[in-house]
Amino acid sequence: MGVEERHGGRVLADQLNIQGCERVFLVPGESFLPVLDGLYDHPHIDVITCRQEGGAAIMAEAHGKVTGGVGICMVTRGPGATNASAGIHIARHDSTPLLLLVGQVERAHRGRDAFQEIDLAAMFQPLSKWATEIDAAARIPEIISRAYHVARSGRPGPVVVSLPEDMLYESVTVDDAPFARVAPVACETADARAAVELLNEAQRPLLIAGGSPWDAAASQALARFAERADLPVVSAFRRQDHLHNEHEHYAGCLSVASDPRLVERVLQADLIIALGTRLSEITTRGYTLLVPPVPRQTFIHVHADASELGKVYTPTLAINASVTSFLQAVNAETCVADERRRAWSRAARADYEAYREPLPMPGRCQIGDIVAHLNGVLPDDAFIANGAGNYTAWVHRHTRYRGYPTQLAATSGSMGYGLPAAIAAKLQYPQRAVVCWAGDGCYLMHGQELATAVQYQANIVILVVNNNMYGTIRMHQQRRFPDRVVGTGLRNPDFAALARSYGAFGASLTDSSEFADLFEHALHCGKPALIELQVDPGAATPDKTLADIG
Repeated sequence: MGVEERHGGRVLADQLNIQGCERVFLVPGESFLPVLDGLYDHPHIDVITCRQEGGAAIMAEAHGKVTGGVGICMVTRGPGATNASAGIHIARHDSTPLLLLVGQVERAHRGRDAFQEIDLAAMFQPLSKWATEIDAAARIPEIISRAYHVARSGRPGPVVVSLPEDMLYESVTVDDAPFARVAPVACETADARAAVELLNEAQRPLLIAGGSPWDAAASQALARFAERADLPVVSAFRRQDHLHNEHEHYAGCLSVASDPRLVERVLQADLIIALGTRLSEITTRGYTLLVPPVPRQTFIHVHADASELGKVYTPTLAINASVTSFLQAVNAETCVADERRRAWSRAARADYEAYREPLPMPGRCQIGDIVAHLNGVLPDDAFIANGAGNYTAWVHRHTRYRGYPTQLAATSGSMGYGLPAAIAAKLQYPQRAVVCWAGDGCYLMHGQELATAVQYQANIVILVVNNNMYGTIRMHQQRRFPDRVVGTGLRNPDFAALARSYGAFGASLTDSSEFADLFEHALHCGKPALIELQVDPGAATPDKTLADIG
């Protein structure tokens, strides 16, 4: 199809439009002004101006996670690119489709240490699925189309495209590329039948669900498979929304602080089905629950990216297929289970139900009770976002995720993730409740994005757990070097007053018995809201104090 002459920035904006881009998260820079000019002619593409490039990249990553599409982030060269790199690292570990567009120095200036110059392709190559630079405006449609294909195919992930400033000003006549359709990875009937045969022979099977991409239909198909096979389902680290947590076959999460009974159950299993997950270090407790290269358990690995099969573990049966395709195929086969299998499944569920009940912690502000209250008042489709820190042990242990997608938590353990991710979810689904959990150290990593939430009326509720320290590091410090505290204490601002200064609602409490009424007001106050939870510094984990650890 012939088109009129356009400058490179307009060509690029047109390609984003063709690929179905709904929203762009950016911090503007002079290096990509023509792209901003091109977006002016696409007013239906929502442009979200953020306060720091790391926050913008996290928002784009979360957008990709909750939609299944490609999140788009735009930043400038040098400092903008380095700030955004944290979001690229998250997207790579979380297998999230993301496209980072980075302004670059003029082509004639490359290699001279020009203003803010970085070899962007070299910098991002180890962090991304593909990093490249567009050297001629006529190649923009080709490279953006390929970027979308790479970001969404196999194991999804981030792609970084460098945009030399003068290239974007070039006027060219070039055809657009069509919408990038990713070919599905179908499960062979013979593979599905072989998997079910191994499952039917097992007495103590366990399915570990994780990875990306998933969708609501896959979650429902997993529920049907678990029911038909009487199969306990465990979620990989921070993938707890892959199966409704109230489903009778959901048996908990493999995480940093897993239930010891669940850990023992994995070791006792005679069959493990890893569905969509890479089986990361956290999920496998340092590669001890399944020991590479050949697990002790009969091992079926299902993944949409063939390069992940056999990468760490040698499977008994490797199946290169999407999660949805595999579940459709096995649900067409005959599954059998005897009473021993049923007893195994029921015991796994009973252990999970016992483990998720809150325990008392030091102080009057009980995080477990607050999570329990949220379970009771939030709708099933509410999003729960969080960053990293010891406070997440309460969030993950006690929250009941009741639909897909509802969990936003970086498997890379990136602090500061919760607030930008919550904003992205609220912008995409404004009618759904969105709660962000953050620690005091975690929140201030990207706390300035509260200004973005206020500007775009992303009315989320933020819960800041304040113990005046980097709690996770203090815990490890206490364990390894008891009572020799260095570098982990914090002197914090008045978080509630800080929120009010942004134009949000802000409040603070020291007693969780006051939480219910305060949260109800925050949820319906008509603007972003922050509640500071002042907790006892001694509360290290849901079942241990710092004194216990030391």
